[in-house]
Amino acid sequence: MHAYRSHTCGDLTAAHAGETVRLSGWVHRVRDHGGVLFVDLRDHYGMTQVLADSDSPAFAAMDKLRAETVIRIDGRVKLRDASLINPKLPTGEIEVYATDLEVLGPSDELPLPVFGDQEYPEETRLAYRFLDLRRESLHNNIMLRSQVIRSIRNRMWDQGFTEFQTPIITASSPEGARDFLVPSRLHPGKFYALPQAPQQFKQLIMVAGFDKYFQIAPCFRDEDPRADRSPTDFYQLDLEMSFVDQEDVFAAIQPVIQGLFEEFGNGRPVDANWPRIPYAEALLKYGSDKPDLRNPIEMQVVSDHFRGSGFGIFAKLLEQEGTEVRAIPAPTGGSRKFADRMNAFAQREGLPGMGYIFWRKAEDGSTEAAGPIAKALGAEPTEAIRQQLGLGEGDAVFFLGGKPEQFEAVAGRARNEIGRELGLTQENQFKFAWIVDFPMYEKTDDGRIDFSHNPFSMPQGGLDALNGDPLQVKGYQYDLACNGYELISGAIRNHKPEIMFKAFELAGYPASEVEKRFGGMVKAFRYGAPPHGGCAAGIDRIVMLLADEVNIRQVIMFPMNQRAEDLMMGAPSEPTNEQLRDLRLRVLPKE
Repeated sequence: MHAYRSHTCGDLTAAHAGETVRLSGWVHRVRDHGGVLFVDLRDHYGMTQVLADSDSPAFAAMDKLRAETVIRIDGRVKLRDASLINPKLPTGEIEVYATDLEVLGPSDELPLPVFGDQEYPEETRLAYRFLDLRRESLHNNIMLRSQVIRSIRNRMWDQGFTEFQTPIITASSPEGARDFLVPSRLHPGKFYALPQAPQQFKQLIMVAGFDKYFQIAPCFRDEDPRADRSPTDFYQLDLEMSFVDQEDVFAAIQPVIQGLFEEFGNGRPVDANWPRIPYAEALLKYGSDKPDLRNPIEMQVVSDHFRGSGFGIFAKLLEQEGTEVRAIPAPTGGSRKFADRMNAFAQREGLPGMGYIFWRKAEDGSTEAAGPIAKALGAEPTEAIRQQLGLGEGDAVFFLGGKPEQFEAVAGRARNEIGRELGLTQENQFKFAWIVDFPMYEKTDDGRIDFSHNPFSMPQGGLDALNGDPLQVKGYQYDLACNGYELISGAIRNHKPEIMFKAFELAGYPASEVEKRFGGMVKAFRYGAPPHGGCAAGIDRIVMLLADEVNIRQVIMFPMNQRAEDLMMGAPSEPTNEQLRDLRLRVLPKE
């Protein structure tokens, strides 16, 4: 017999009754039933119930076991009584009567339990991640992640893509976040960077004549953490294609993503209709460039109803250039109680509140408008708003006003809150949308023009488009949103040096700087570059949605905490003086 096991803890069924077997695993829990000891023995594959009575040679050793001790048992497979069968376990028809037991790895007292679903502080869970990973839900999430990645690879190969690996140590590149820098020992004073994405390399792969590339790529960004973002590193499905336009990229990636969600979504419906929504329209209707389309609410501009009206706050606001009033419809939200809840939400968001109107049945049976805005605005404009929004008795509308860039994000969160509160958001399904026509440039707080998204994108209209107002230039850039999360970002690339130089010039980068920072790519483009484009899909975020988690650390095997610390391995750590001397570096004292 094998030294540790003849079967796994998920193997045994009624067909094995009477056999002598050997199992190894972790003690999940021990139960004493008055002279009969039961141990739930767990390994990666499942759970088997082991028992011993006072006649068993293993009884004394079993009586001393602690939870999470690793043991090896020999025993005989027995059928359970019909009344004791556990239909929730694949091994629930049998149990193993132990005749021998060996402790392979004793366990100290646990800092957090593995048995059960008790909530423990995240700092404790991350410091003892090896224990946390034994817990069923997290263990299943990590297995799901592995299965998703395998499925991605199979789907990409089936579509004619070839997998290549790109360098991890490279040069700094402006990808919208801070680089992690790596000092060079051989070149004192110079630094490598960990890649924020394989962006330049995958474009160079296309220039090199390979047609369809993909990679499960690690990416490194020194970012502030969020619930749906790792503060240090993440993995993405990275792909690039030659001789394609935007629609070709969409056609290539949709079957992959849709297939993943159908395969691993546990039967939740996956909407096959992926609308194309222009960026400006997404912000207007949903207050976000990653809208949750499970929520049917669409915001509308209602400024004209307030201009010169009796509602002085908005009337005065609209006298300022660039301002507007936006309405958030709330079907079935027509009560003062709900309006008060939404005002409390707005105050938590840092606003004094949100104006509202709701419609109810009047004493004479007609529909009447209620709320301070309705009184100040008057009957005719209030009715015009109701007609525009298609609302009626029992419904409400909330208003936010000002410059859109200042209130849009709050409006988007309010839309989401209203959808959840009123039960309008259709849970337990997946809805996707391509967000297209992103602006190439934006104005910074100090009035400069800078890239708003990927700087390597082809502007719509080519070189001619760059001779006008930069803020009006749109790029062939696109994102895929799903249930309020950004899953994919991509673009058709700028493969012509003259357009690239002009695009960077508008963002304040002279040609010399472009040559210095992206010399390899610019040089390559001078030797016959094909039109090309692609995208990258966030694997961590995909698995987070499939696992129905809201915290991305629940689908990463060894994540950092919110302060970008690895509590288990003790990173970041202080370098030794010898390491600093090798690198010719000096650490300045804290200010």
